[in-house]
Amino acid sequence: METETQNVVAPKASVFSTYIQRIKAFSPNARRYLASEAVYGISTGIFQLLFNFYVLSLGYNESVIGNMVAARSMTSLIIALPMGFLMDRIGRKNAIIYSIAGFSASVALMLLYPTTVMFIAMNIVQGVAQSLGGIAMGPFLMENSQEEERTYLFSLSSGLRMTAISVGQWAGGYMPTWFALRLGISPLATAAYSRALWMVALGGAAAVVPMALVVGKAKTTSQRSVFTPFTFIRQNPGKLEKLILPTLITSIGAGLIMPFMNVFFRSVHQQSDTSIGTIFAWGSLAMGLGLVIAPALAEKFGKIEVVVTSQGLSVPFLVLLGFAPWFGVVLVAYYMRTMLMNMSSPIYSTFVMEKVDPEMRGMLASLNSMAWNFGWALSPTVSGYLQVKVGFGPPFMLTIILYSVAIAMYYFWFLKKPKKSEAVNPA
Repeated sequence: METETQNVVAPKASVFSTYIQRIKAFSPNARRYLASEAVYGISTGIFQLLFNFYVLSLGYNESVIGNMVAARSMTSLIIALPMGFLMDRIGRKNAIIYSIAGFSASVALMLLYPTTVMFIAMNIVQGVAQSLGGIAMGPFLMENSQEEERTYLFSLSSGLRMTAISVGQWAGGYMPTWFALRLGISPLATAAYSRALWMVALGGAAAVVPMALVVGKAKTTSQRSVFTPFTFIRQNPGKLEKLILPTLITSIGAGLIMPFMNVFFRSVHQQSDTSIGTIFAWGSLAMGLGLVIAPALAEKFGKIEVVVTSQGLSVPFLVLLGFAPWFGVVLVAYYMRTMLMNMSSPIYSTFVMEKVDPEMRGMLASLNSMAWNFGWALSPTVSGYLQVKVGFGPPFMLTIILYSVAIAMYYFWFLKKPKKSEAVNPA
């Protein structure tokens, strides 16, 4: 009776009030990171929408775009483990600052010298920057949060990024027309795209400012050796492989389609730059919505339950996106797939970071980055070739198969078995 009375007197807080409490608990450093993420996200949205069109306006084809994406991702793959050691030496804050600055500088140089050699070279620079920033993000958020609000910080960070990207994509869809009117040229002209992309370089530079205000911890020299991953694997048989392999399989599938979605909407569904910008903006907002609601779902149902369910539900929409003949259906499928497939990403990142000791998080982030970039290094070149030869059908079919395999891995490794017999034991 006493227990029943206590339950009545002290009911659980509502989901909304809990969410607000978790956000209020964010540290000042976390808030500065979120501000930087917002500015950087807008620049990234403009870049994602317009850079492929800029390259095509110069006379290059989809194979060249695929090679650039592959160069960037292959660099991130190769450099990921060394970047983990570098991050430990220079600190998470400096790693993120150098990452943003490197991206901004690479965009500026590609606009100043638009040659194939410069495109490949600067995509390599972006690969280094992408690897350094991506590896630093998880450990930075872990160090600047407590367990209670951590999942919310990871998810809100991703949600804010996608919302900012949506703003950049929406504005980016109009920018070539704005500059074309001022210059008296076609919105499809190289000069119109170039002027718009200069906003990316300037925005990236501005994103450094909030991160520079982060109060960093004293730097310590990493004591990890190059053999740390092998030691971890030996001491925890099966654990690392099961944490990383689903990411690897998903990345191979994502690299076949995601870098080319703007080209897909233009060539298959005859959409204009402005329309594609609006589509991407609403898609990013849909993703942001999913990322915002994900932590509450994870808190109620469990992290891996949300990962498996959301990604599993996304696969039918991916089928409609690739093969439905009606653009209205394709559009709805795009939004639903984007929201469902991506909402679990920060949830899984939190899950992975929690499975190792703090001193191992940089190593795990490096290996996870390598796994993600392996697929993006391999797949865009293959997809670009297939698109030129046979169109988008085969890349979409391969992506559907690979996503399904990764979802099955999550299910059988982390859900199906009882907790006591799970292959991945708590750290």
